Amino acid sequence: MQFNGKAEHRSAPKTLTGEDVYKKVSLLVNNFEKKVQPLAARGKDMKKGSRKKGVKSVWVAAEMGSVCWKKKSIFFELPYWKHLLIRHNLDVMHIEKNVCQSIVGTLLHVPGKTKDGLKARLDLVDMRIRPELAPMVEEKRTVLPPACFTLGKNEKQQICESLANMKVPIGYFSNIRNRVDRKENRLLGLKSHDYHALMQQLLPIAIRGMKQKHVRYVITRLCRFFNRICEKTIDPTSLESLQTEIVTTICLLEQYFPPSFFDIMVHLTVHLVRQVQLGGPVCNRWMYGFERLMKIYKSSVRNRNRPEGCIVESYIAEEAVEFCSDYVRDADTIGVPNRIHDLDGGIGDSKVLKYPAAKDLLLGHRNVLENTVEVQPYIR
Repeated sequence: MQFNGKAEHRSAPKTLTGEDVYKKVSLLVNNFEKKVQPLAARGKDMKKGSRKKGVKSVWVAAEMGSVCWKKKSIFFELPYWKHLLIRHNLDVMHIEKNVCQSIVGTLLHVPGKTKDGLKARLDLVDMRIRPELAPMVEEKRTVLPPACFTLGKNEKQQICESLANMKVPIGYFSNIRNRVDRKENRLLGLKSHDYHALMQQLLPIAIRGMKQKHVRYVITRLCRFFNRICEKTIDPTSLESLQTEIVTTICLLEQYFPPSFFDIMVHLTVHLVRQVQLGGPVCNRWMYGFERLMKIYKSSVRNRNRPEGCIVESYIAEEAVEFCSDYVRDADTIGVPNRIHDLDGGIGDSKVLKYPAAKDLLLGHRNVLENTVEVQPYIR
């Protein structure tokens, strides 16, 4: 059940500052050269002058030794770049979406999305860990022993049924009945916001029927971490305990899931708390607002040859109409849809306007003046 059966006594690596990174990559030179494809490997329809551009990095000083960087970022040419505390903002939207997609794909064993397979089991054999999960070669097939996170057919059906039968408010989630494939026991066509709701609220409820309680516990811990990190108001004093919690959660995941599960997205969850400490809540920095705005801009493109001009023309026209609508009575605003709960003639109907009588308006105006501090010296 453990990762490699050994205890880890090393301390966490030191966080590199911008100046430390610049010292390590300062002697790295990028050579932007063209890689010529051999003529024999080209297709008949390809032109003779077709080339592929590549980036090749060369170390000027050999005494630098082995490093993890392949090229020097062009942003280091900015004089202030190495002094920034946050040089690259981590997008929680895509991190949460990819982590949730890996968990759901591994639990439901979705082809192409699961992190468990023959190659993952062969990696365990090469690393000489978890011998009980090594693939068994038979006469006509190769059998993979079930792991602790492997679900049976009944458990997969139970998860899909619980998700399909959930009732959520309008706009909270997509039509989840159409997203659940009950025959293949998998989820189809989920968007980033769907994975956001699935990771934070729906997934812990759907996996309550798992037999392996320790796997269910660690997945619930990860869902709770994303729920806390995405709050609009965060207590700064609780961030240290939150960092300890995510580190412990990743260690628990390493005990149960294969090494192929831990890609760069799972690793980036360790750095989210530090970016909250430096940059504030993630709701001000994630990509949901930018994605919605780009959708509006893309819908205004009519001429594919001039997309920038179409966007500018549409934006100016919308601003002009919005400006004129402020001076037109009973005009509807642009881009603000009517609420579905508003009924004709109801309380929330914006078309029904009621103006007070002149006597009531005069009494209200006098009441405001008599209770204003600035007007008190003028009242006899």
